[in-house]
Amino acid sequence: MEVKMVQKKVYDQEFKVQAVKLGREIGFSKAAKELGINVDTLYGWSKAVREGRLDLGPGTHTPETAMSLTEEVQKLRQRNRSLEKENARLKEENEFLAEASAFFAASRRKSPKV
Repeated sequence: MEVKMVQKKVYDQEFKVQAVKLGREIGFSKAAKELGINVDTLYGWSKAVREGRLDLGPGTHTPETAMSLTEEVQKLRQRNRSLEKENARLKEENEFLAEASAFFAASRRKSPKV
């Protein structure tokens, strides 16, 4: 039995940007077909643009797609709160692991060697 290894294609930032721009101009299905990529991949990049994870560069936002300064500040504050929560959780986990490590190290020194 032959096992085929599927290699995941990696696209650079510029390719993704140009692909999304093309998709917006001629339609995502047609652009994906022309570029030889899966349409779902192209939709994923488009979603990344909407979420602010992929920047199309200056002059690409319309008044409808651009965030207001207030919206951007709110989004950044929300992200900051989320990161602060995650940071606090990770600190607690690190404290627990340090205490557990010390406990097991101490119990190991006390136990008789066999």
